[in-house]
Amino acid sequence: MYQAYPLYKIVLRRFLAVLVGILALPVMLFRQDRARFYSYLHRVWSKTSTKPVWLAQTEAIGSIHW
Repeated sequence: MYQAYPLYKIVLRRFLAVLVGILALPVMLFRQDRARFYSYLHRVWSKTSTKPVWLAQTEAIGSIHW
């Protein structure tokens, strides 16, 4: 149902997320919405398949909370 990304796509996504985060740092230091921006970058970093990140993270913790 969901397609896993190949390793090169995951590495490229993570490299670009780090690069954008570093390049945006001087600007984001003075903005009020920097938490939202870096939260978005974390979602880009975490994505390894076509499955939504929130669903993958929910499945990863399993039944710890129940």
